[in-house]
Amino acid sequence: MLNIQGLNQFYGQSHTLWDLDLALPEGECLCVMGRNGVGKTTLLKSIMGLLPVASGAIGFQDQDLSKKAAEERARAGIGYVPQGREIFPLLSVEENLETGLQARADRSRKIPERIYELFPVLHEMRHRRGGDLSGGQQQQLAIGRALALGPKLLILDEPTEGIQPNIVDMIARVIKTLNREEGLTILLVEQKLHFARAVADRFAILDRGSKVAEGGVGELNDGLVKKYLTV
Repeated sequence: MLNIQGLNQFYGQSHTLWDLDLALPEGECLCVMGRNGVGKTTLLKSIMGLLPVASGAIGFQDQDLSKKAAEERARAGIGYVPQGREIFPLLSVEENLETGLQARADRSRKIPERIYELFPVLHEMRHRRGGDLSGGQQQQLAIGRALALGPKLLILDEPTEGIQPNIVDMIARVIKTLNREEGLTILLVEQKLHFARAVADRFAILDRGSKVAEGGVGELNDGLVKKYLTV
Protein backbone atom coordinates (compact mmCIF):
# COMPACT_ATOMS: atom_id res chain seq x y z
CA MET A 1 0.00 0.00 0.00
CA LEU A 2 2.77 2.46 0.98
CA ASN A 3 6.13 2.13 -0.74
CA ILE A 4 8.95 4.60 -0.08
CA GLN A 5 12.14 4.37 -2.11
CA GLY A 6 15.38 6.32 -1.80
CA LEU A 7 13.90 9.15 0.26
CA ASN A 8 16.26 12.02 1.06
CA GLN A 9 15.34 15.13 3.02
CA PHE A 10 17.29 18.17 4.23
CA TYR A 11 16.86 20.90 6.85
CA GLY A 12 19.08 23.61 5.43
CA GLN A 13 22.51 22.00 5.19
CA SER A 14 21.55 19.12 7.47
CA HIS A 15 20.82 15.81 5.72
CA THR A 16 18.00 14.36 7.85
CA LEU A 17 16.76 11.33 5.86
CA TRP A 18 19.27 9.22 3.96
CA ASP A 19 18.17 7.02 1.02
CA LEU A 20 15.31 5.65 3.10
CA ASP A 21 13.32 2.66 1.87
CA LEU A 22 10.15 1.57 3.64
CA ALA A 23 7.28 -0.68 2.62
CA LEU A 24 3.93 -1.11 4.34
CA PRO A 25 1.59 -3.76 2.90
CA GLU A 26 -2.15 -3.26 3.07
CA GLY A 27 -3.70 -4.34 6.37
CA GLU A 28 -0.49 -4.28 8.43
CA CYS A 29 0.54 -2.11 11.36
CA LEU A 30 4.13 -0.85 11.19
CA CYS A 31 5.84 0.95 14.05
CA VAL A 32 8.77 3.28 13.28
CA MET A 33 11.09 3.58 16.26
CA GLY A 34 14.33 5.30 17.25
CA ARG A 35 15.78 7.79 19.68
CA ASN A 36 14.78 11.45 19.61
CA GLY A 37 16.09 13.38 16.65
CA VAL A 38 16.71 10.47 14.27
CA GLY A 39 14.13 11.54 11.67
CA LYS A 40 10.90 9.76 12.65
CA THR A 41 8.60 12.80 12.61
CA THR A 42 10.42 14.12 9.55
CA LEU A 43 9.56 10.87 7.77
CA LEU A 44 5.86 11.16 8.60
CA LYS A 45 5.71 14.82 7.58
CA SER A 46 7.46 13.95 4.32
CA ILE A 47 4.88 11.25 3.61
CA MET A 48 2.10 13.77 4.28
CA GLY A 49 3.65 16.48 2.10
CA LEU A 50 4.22 18.82 5.03
CA LEU A 51 7.97 18.86 4.37
CA PRO A 52 9.67 18.90 0.96
CA VAL A 53 11.90 16.01 -0.05
CA ALA A 54 15.09 16.31 -2.05
CA SER A 55 14.75 13.01 -3.89
CA GLY A 56 13.05 9.65 -3.79
CA ALA A 57 9.59 8.25 -4.43
CA ILE A 58 6.54 7.94 -2.17
CA GLY A 59 4.05 5.50 -3.64
CA PHE A 60 0.57 4.98 -2.23
CA GLN A 61 -1.83 2.55 -3.89
CA ASP A 62 -0.04 2.89 -7.24
CA GLN A 63 -0.02 6.69 -7.02
CA ASP A 64 3.17 8.73 -6.84
CA LEU A 65 2.60 11.19 -4.01
CA SER A 66 5.99 12.88 -4.28
CA LYS A 67 4.71 16.04 -5.97
CA LYS A 68 1.21 16.15 -4.46
CA ALA A 69 0.10 18.70 -1.87
CA ALA A 70 -0.85 17.60 1.64
CA GLU A 71 -4.55 18.15 0.86
CA GLU A 72 -4.33 15.80 -2.12
CA ARG A 73 -2.66 13.14 0.00
CA ALA A 74 -5.47 13.38 2.53
CA ARG A 75 -8.05 13.08 -0.25
CA ALA A 76 -6.19 9.99 -1.49
CA GLY A 77 -7.09 8.38 1.83
CA ILE A 78 -4.30 9.14 4.31
CA GLY A 79 -5.34 10.22 7.80
CA TYR A 80 -2.67 11.90 9.93
CA VAL A 81 -2.52 12.39 13.69
CA PRO A 82 0.42 14.74 14.36
CA GLN A 83 2.62 14.80 17.40
CA GLY A 84 1.09 17.24 19.88
CA ARG A 85 -2.41 16.56 18.49
CA GLU A 86 -2.92 20.06 16.98
CA ILE A 87 -6.67 20.13 17.53
CA PHE A 88 -8.48 23.46 17.19
CA PRO A 89 -8.88 24.65 20.81
CA LEU A 90 -11.63 27.20 20.16
CA LEU A 91 -13.79 24.88 18.05
CA SER A 92 -16.15 22.39 19.63
CA VAL A 93 -15.39 18.69 19.56
CA GLU A 94 -18.04 18.27 16.89
CA GLU A 95 -16.59 21.10 14.80
CA ASN A 96 -13.10 19.60 15.12
CA LEU A 97 -14.42 16.30 13.80
CA GLU A 98 -16.20 18.07 10.96
CA THR A 99 -12.88 19.50 9.75
CA GLY A 100 -11.83 15.92 9.00
CA LEU A 101 -14.80 15.51 6.67
CA GLN A 102 -13.40 18.02 4.17
CA ALA A 103 -11.11 15.39 2.61
CA ARG A 104 -13.64 12.55 2.34
CA ALA A 105 -13.74 10.95 -1.09
CA ASP A 106 -17.52 10.46 -0.85
CA ARG A 107 -18.05 14.13 0.13
CA SER A 108 -20.19 13.10 3.11
CA ARG A 109 -20.63 15.84 5.70
CA LYS A 110 -21.91 13.54 8.45
CA ILE A 111 -19.59 12.51 11.28
CA PRO A 112 -19.36 8.69 11.17
CA GLU A 113 -21.08 7.12 14.18
CA ARG A 114 -18.16 4.69 14.38
CA ILE A 115 -15.99 7.49 15.80
CA TYR A 116 -18.35 7.95 18.73
CA GLU A 117 -18.51 4.18 19.23
CA LEU A 118 -14.72 4.01 19.48
CA PHE A 119 -14.46 7.15 21.62
CA PRO A 120 -17.70 7.61 23.63
CA VAL A 121 -16.25 10.61 25.47
CA LEU A 122 -16.27 12.57 22.21
CA HIS A 123 -20.02 12.14 21.93
CA GLU A 124 -20.52 13.15 25.55
CA MET A 125 -18.41 16.28 25.06
CA ARG A 126 -19.29 17.04 21.45
CA HIS A 127 -20.46 20.58 22.28
CA ARG A 128 -17.45 21.46 24.46
CA ARG A 129 -14.45 23.34 23.09
CA GLY A 130 -11.47 21.22 22.15
CA GLY A 131 -9.20 23.30 24.35
CA ASP A 132 -11.26 22.37 27.41
CA LEU A 133 -10.53 18.66 27.03
CA SER A 134 -7.80 16.81 28.91
CA GLY A 135 -4.71 15.66 27.05
CA GLY A 136 -6.04 12.13 26.70
CA GLN A 137 -9.40 13.38 25.44
CA GLN A 138 -7.65 15.68 22.93
CA GLN A 139 -5.69 12.71 21.64
CA GLN A 140 -8.92 10.78 21.13
CA LEU A 141 -10.27 13.82 19.30
CA ALA A 142 -7.19 14.00 17.06
CA ILE A 143 -7.54 10.33 16.15
CA GLY A 144 -11.28 10.76 15.59
CA ARG A 145 -10.65 13.73 13.29
CA ALA A 146 -8.27 11.62 11.19
CA LEU A 147 -10.81 8.79 11.05
CA ALA A 148 -13.53 11.21 9.92
CA LEU A 149 -12.06 11.34 6.42
CA GLY A 150 -12.50 7.57 6.06
CA PRO A 151 -8.80 6.79 5.61
CA LYS A 152 -7.24 3.76 3.95
CA LEU A 153 -3.99 4.48 5.82
CA LEU A 154 -3.83 5.99 9.31
CA ILE A 155 -0.56 7.65 10.40
CA LEU A 156 -0.01 8.42 14.08
CA ASP A 157 2.96 10.30 15.52
CA GLU A 158 3.59 9.30 19.16
CA PRO A 159 -0.08 8.72 20.09
CA THR A 160 0.78 7.91 23.73
CA GLU A 161 2.91 10.99 24.45
CA GLY A 162 1.82 12.68 27.67
CA ILE A 163 -1.23 10.43 28.05
CA GLN A 164 -2.33 8.75 31.30
CA PRO A 165 -1.94 4.93 31.38
CA ASN A 166 -5.63 4.01 31.19
CA ILE A 167 -6.08 6.13 28.05
CA VAL A 168 -2.90 4.60 26.57
CA ASP A 169 -4.47 1.16 27.05
CA MET A 170 -7.70 2.32 25.45
CA ILE A 171 -5.88 3.78 22.43
CA ALA A 172 -4.02 0.48 22.04
CA ARG A 173 -7.34 -1.38 21.98
CA VAL A 174 -8.74 1.03 19.38
CA ILE A 175 -5.67 0.66 17.15
CA LYS A 176 -5.86 -3.13 17.35
CA THR A 177 -9.59 -3.05 16.56
CA LEU A 178 -9.09 -0.78 13.56
CA ASN A 179 -6.17 -2.80 12.25
CA ARG A 180 -6.95 -6.42 13.06
CA GLU A 181 -10.73 -6.42 12.93
CA GLU A 182 -11.48 -3.68 10.40
CA GLY A 183 -8.39 -4.05 8.19
CA LEU A 184 -7.16 -0.45 8.41
CA THR A 185 -3.48 -0.08 7.50
CA ILE A 186 -1.57 1.80 10.21
CA LEU A 187 1.83 3.48 10.38
CA LEU A 188 2.88 4.88 13.73
CA VAL A 189 5.86 6.37 15.48
CA GLU A 190 6.09 5.24 19.08
CA GLN A 191 8.67 5.29 21.87
CA LYS A 192 6.93 3.00 24.36
CA LEU A 193 8.15 -0.55 23.78
CA HIS A 194 5.20 -2.26 25.42
CA PHE A 195 2.76 -0.27 23.30
CA ALA A 196 4.64 -1.00 20.07
CA ARG A 197 4.78 -4.70 20.85
CA ALA A 198 1.07 -4.74 21.69
CA VAL A 199 -0.21 -3.12 18.50
CA ALA A 200 2.36 -3.55 15.70
CA ASP A 201 2.92 -6.40 13.27
CA ARG A 202 6.33 -5.11 12.19
CA PHE A 203 8.89 -2.53 13.24
CA ALA A 204 11.51 -0.35 11.56
CA ILE A 205 14.26 1.44 13.48
CA LEU A 206 15.80 4.70 12.32
CA ASP A 207 19.20 5.99 13.38
CA ARG A 208 20.66 9.26 12.08
CA GLY A 209 18.10 9.37 9.30
CA SER A 210 18.73 5.85 7.99
CA LYS A 211 16.83 2.62 8.48
CA VAL A 212 19.11 0.33 10.48
CA ALA A 213 16.80 -2.57 11.36
CA GLU A 214 13.36 -3.95 10.56
CA GLY A 215 11.38 -7.13 11.01
CA GLY A 216 8.43 -8.74 12.71
CA VAL A 217 7.68 -7.25 16.10
CA GLY A 218 8.73 -10.53 17.72
CA GLU A 219 12.25 -9.89 16.39
CA LEU A 220 12.55 -6.65 18.36
CA ASN A 221 15.06 -8.15 20.77
CA ASP A 222 17.06 -6.77 23.70
CA GLY A 223 20.14 -6.28 21.52
CA LEU A 224 18.34 -3.93 19.14
CA VAL A 225 16.65 -2.13 22.02
CA LYS A 226 19.98 -1.55 23.77
CA LYS A 227 21.80 -0.48 20.62
CA TYR A 228 19.23 1.84 19.07
CA LEU A 229 16.45 2.66 21.53
CA THR A 230 17.82 2.90 25.05
CA VAL A 231 18.70 6.44 26.12
